[in-house]
Amino acid sequence: MLLATTLFAVGLQAAAAVAAPDVSAIFRDWTVATPGCAVGVEREGQIVLEQGFGMADLERGIVNKGDTIFEAGSVSKQFTAAAVLLLVRDGKLSLDDPIRKHMPELPDSAAAVTVRQMLQHTSGLRDWGSLQGIAGWPRTTRAYTHGHVLDILSRQTALNFPAGTRWSYSNSGYNLAAMLVQRLSGQTLADFSRERIFNPLGMTRTSWRDDHTRVVPGRALAYSRESDGYHLDMPFENVYGNGGLLTTVGDLLRWARQFREPVIGDREFLTAQITPGRFADGRVHDYGLGVWVRQYRGVREVRHSGSTAGYRAYLTTFPDQSSTVAVLCNAANASAENLTYRVVDQVLSSRLQPATPLTATHALTSAERDAFVGLYRDRDTGVPQPLVADGAGVRIDRGAALVARGSRELQAPNGDRWTLDGNARITITDTFGGTRLLERVQAWSPSADALRVFAGRYASDEIETELVVALNGSALEIHRRPDDVIALTPVYENVFTGRLGTVIFRRDATGRISDLTVSQDRVWALSFRAAAAQATRPRR
Repeated sequence: MLLATTLFAVGLQAAAAVAAPDVSAIFRDWTVATPGCAVGVEREGQIVLEQGFGMADLERGIVNKGDTIFEAGSVSKQFTAAAVLLLVRDGKLSLDDPIRKHMPELPDSAAAVTVRQMLQHTSGLRDWGSLQGIAGWPRTTRAYTHGHVLDILSRQTALNFPAGTRWSYSNSGYNLAAMLVQRLSGQTLADFSRERIFNPLGMTRTSWRDDHTRVVPGRALAYSRESDGYHLDMPFENVYGNGGLLTTVGDLLRWARQFREPVIGDREFLTAQITPGRFADGRVHDYGLGVWVRQYRGVREVRHSGSTAGYRAYLTTFPDQSSTVAVLCNAANASAENLTYRVVDQVLSSRLQPATPLTATHALTSAERDAFVGLYRDRDTGVPQPLVADGAGVRIDRGAALVARGSRELQAPNGDRWTLDGNARITITDTFGGTRLLERVQAWSPSADALRVFAGRYASDEIETELVVALNGSALEIHRRPDDVIALTPVYENVFTGRLGTVIFRRDATGRISDLTVSQDRVWALSFRAAAAQATRPRR
């Protein structure tokens, strides 16, 4: 009788076992000749897969395994946000504190920025890494520290936009948050996280890359693929909080359980982290505290991507299905996001709604299509935006196709609606109700003589850099120390594009060139003033 009961219990356990997905075809490109990835899967509350593909170390022939340590890029942000939330629970601060209350070194331009806005990318703070890229020293070219970051941000005289009014991804807020944790707890973020987050959750193979020279047993090296094969592409900076989490797919699965049954904090803590934020005018967006909260094919998910040097990462969890997929890669050419959702489609196949491709609801006439086609400028930033014909439709130049929803309305794959008015202007309305205005401008092909007025020296105290603009034959170029030359292509009057981004020359009331500005995705209108001796009147 006892034997029969035991066999029955074993049978019940076997019936309750959850099958692991077969992901071999998804990761088949990662072999003994390439770097690769690790994938972890929790399905219906059971961890069913921790598996590696490809090589962790191409020189020494070490393979990736399920417990190999990778760097998680911006997947790290949710851990920094959780550390800040623990300090809120400890009564050390409020999310709505102005950051200058705790970090008075920050400039007057940041006076209105709150801790919450920093963590939700609505602060307007310029991204320090992008600033240093404009200066000629992008991340991974210098061993930056948090001291460097605070110094860079302390010299900024402007935000990208008034705090709380727009959304722009910025690592700066998360590096400041790491410094904030240290100031208010007396522990580095690395020590605080180990004591308050990693150890309680059993994340025994997780730490922060707070010292890039530290030996980390079991870590995969990161690579980028070049024309002659793979090259090492490792982060060597001691800046973390925005990224820098060293972890495994298994530890990420343990962490993701936090989003349905919190061990760190409580339900109130969890709600604070996964509640989508609001702009100052009350509009809701879909970023919580270090995580996006979205729907995937009808199922609620909490997710984030990551990218640092040659590492790529993705973590998405579906709390209502008790399921999570984590992918960590040590190859810059790996699309961790694509790999993740191919696994998700297997794991949640019975729960997902059919994918609904974006389709047109109106057939544009050639006249309606041509009314959209042309060159536009963003009214706020001046960044050019060309629209081109794409057969019978319209496409963002070098970007996504827009589908017609009416004779004067197009829709982008991300849900943005592009509406053309009667004055050759386009209003872009995002899914949260925010708007941007594009104004039509004329393409510009200046002569060499017309370009001569822009030549000169331009300096920025904000990034301690000088740019020399010179005429080379019939084209302008920027010279940057020590030996960098950046070609400029004219777009519309006084506006050029190049490797730096969008370069706009501005004139004072007398018509003299007063300064130039550089705009990128994460830095808007960084000003370089013209040296007085170089400013010249335009030729008539």
